Amino acid sequence: MNTLFDGVEPMVYESGISVPYNWWAGDTASRFFAGLRDERKIWGTRCASCGTVRVPPRKACPICFHSHSDWVEVSGQGVVMTFTVARRQLAAMKQSVPVIFGLIRLDGADTSILHYIGDVFPEAVRIGMRVKAKFSETRKGEIRDIAYFMPCE
Repeated sequence: MNTLFDGVEPMVYESGISVPYNWWAGDTASRFFAGLRDERKIWGTRCASCGTVRVPPRKACPICFHSHSDWVEVSGQGVVMTFTVARRQLAAMKQSVPVIFGLIRLDGADTSILHYIGDVFPEAVRIGMRVKAKFSETRKGEIRDIAYFMPCE
């Protein structure tokens, strides 16, 4: 069967799209982001049933489904639980590579937060390394109000 495209080599185009959008962060995320912006404090929520402290905060516990009724301030210091290094520049990354992403368990929290690790060479980052939050000078009420986590040493 002959088609209109017989003998024509398929073409592939590389492109990128920008899809800006806005959404309501909700009560829980709004309070978390306001704490970063206005107080330079990191807040988590404690489950009223199992006592787990979650950072970032959750409205309800994903394990036992109880409401998180208690807000708890956690430390700006913690431990690198795991990390990865992005070495390929992608349009979505605002920083120049290499970029270090880490899961940081803050002191006082039972869960980890995904964020950038900075002020350190990728080869020097280690699981178990102590880090602390470096807040942005200009804060807008978003996760990037913490510019990155840096080594405590």
